[in-house]
Amino acid sequence: MASIALTTSSPTLPSLRFRSSYLSPSKSSHLSCSLHPTNFKALNHNASFSSIPSFTLPNLPFNVKPNLSYPRVQASAAGASITPAPPPAPQPWKGAAIKPLLASIATGVLVWFAPLPAGVSKNAWQLLAIFLGTIVGIISQPLPLGAVALLGLGVSVLTKTLTFAAAFSGFGDPIPWLICLAFFFARGFIKTGLGNRIAYQFVSLFGSSSLGLGYSLVFSEALLAPAIPSVSARAGGIFLPLVKSLCVACGSNAGDGTENRLGSWLMLTCFQTSVISSAMFLTAMAANPLCVTLTANSINQTIGWLDWAKAAIVPGLVSLVLVPLILYVIYPPTVKASPDAPKLAREKLKQMGSMTTNEKTMAVTLLLTVGLWIFGGALKVDAVSAAILGLSVLLVTGVVTWKECLAEGVAWDTLTWFAALIAMAGYLNKYDLISWFSQTVVKFVGGLGLSWQMSFGILVLLYFYSHYFFASGAAHIGAMFTAFLSVATALGTPPYFGAMVLSFLSNIMGGLTHYGIGSAPVFYGANYVPLAKWWGYGFLISIVNIIIWLGVGGVWWKAIGLW
Repeated sequence: MASIALTTSSPTLPSLRFRSSYLSPSKSSHLSCSLHPTNFKALNHNASFSSIPSFTLPNLPFNVKPNLSYPRVQASAAGASITPAPPPAPQPWKGAAIKPLLASIATGVLVWFAPLPAGVSKNAWQLLAIFLGTIVGIISQPLPLGAVALLGLGVSVLTKTLTFAAAFSGFGDPIPWLICLAFFFARGFIKTGLGNRIAYQFVSLFGSSSLGLGYSLVFSEALLAPAIPSVSARAGGIFLPLVKSLCVACGSNAGDGTENRLGSWLMLTCFQTSVISSAMFLTAMAANPLCVTLTANSINQTIGWLDWAKAAIVPGLVSLVLVPLILYVIYPPTVKASPDAPKLAREKLKQMGSMTTNEKTMAVTLLLTVGLWIFGGALKVDAVSAAILGLSVLLVTGVVTWKECLAEGVAWDTLTWFAALIAMAGYLNKYDLISWFSQTVVKFVGGLGLSWQMSFGILVLLYFYSHYFFASGAAHIGAMFTAFLSVATALGTPPYFGAMVLSFLSNIMGGLTHYGIGSAPVFYGANYVPLAKWWGYGFLISIVNIIIWLGVGGVWWKAIGLW
């Protein structure tokens, strides 16, 4: 017989791992196990051994479980002692990614302390430094996008570059809220099952191939474009929920490694074509009438609805056909053909049965909201008010709960960073930095002595790619449209032709970034496409669109006598 004494100063120890050495006149044995004590301060018990290495520990007030890593107890016939457990592994850093954060700060600091150009105010230059640093942070993502944008606003307030009211003025802009509301509509669309029902209908008709499914969505959105003058409402409020439902129905979910099955290509395709359809009709984007107004003020000529559509229809259709196909080649879905999908979709629809009450409520609410988006101008109801009314119906009827809205983290994150960029970009314009940039560009181009075609081409490229500095098409148009049109006209470009081209490109340039147009944050926020790929493919498709619109479009415009 051997006596083991175990002592502890705690009445409730965690499981302990110990190694016991039991000695006999002829043999010794070692045992590793763990203890789950039950409120003891001192234990004394006799252990009897019938054989080595097996033995019994009868009626002990703890459980024995092998192979657990806890503080070690050395036990022997003489007694027991507890040795400290190894220190826990250091916790991983949960703060900002250091290298991207340093890159963002370095960008801002370098611009901040760069020599101040003539004609630029100190406040404007400092805000540009903060804006560029924020953009680098948004690209490299040392923190989530909303946090990066909030840091940018904080720096602008701390340095007195902007007042608090100015820095947070973007939260009073309707576009970020419309985008946020679109996420809530998407929640209702998916939660009720209405999104799946419509998705299965599409799959049953066009689902035998991913490409066919993509084209069905692209041209459906283009057909609605003339009737819904908000790309945020049209692409974000109506088509994003449908696209997400289709992706889920096809087994492509964000965040689980299945994004490339269908979702990545479909999200990027539907977004890039939404800016094309916005360019095809005067009433397809809220800022298009601003182009018409500025054209009339600058060259005293009016662009009519039919004039716009006639000029844009050919290059627009070519872009709608080629852009999905090009993305299908360079960023293909892994699932390209699914011959059994239509049959399975029909079976799913049969299993779903008739529409539920919540589905019907969601459908009626959506029709009400879309109707107000279409006819709201005549009724003096803006797009955001219509969306708030629709969401109110969903909340009152319980189709969507406020707790579910609060849980839509991507929606609130998008609201934060998009509003922040709108505020900073807006004050860059108010501080006359954009005006200085426009004047500098036009002086440079005018001094090259080129033909009007070449000069206009340079102006177009500068106008187009300067959109990296804007979070709103309307802000870009208001800041630069008149100046660039005036210079183009002075350099010999036919005025009406120049106004048309700048108007079309004022939509297409929205495809460059994830913040450049109202539909961008919504589709990017679905988290199917990484930010680097979003920007990379956005740049590639911008080249494709410029070639189509200036190449094919140029020939078409010549044929109809536009130049």
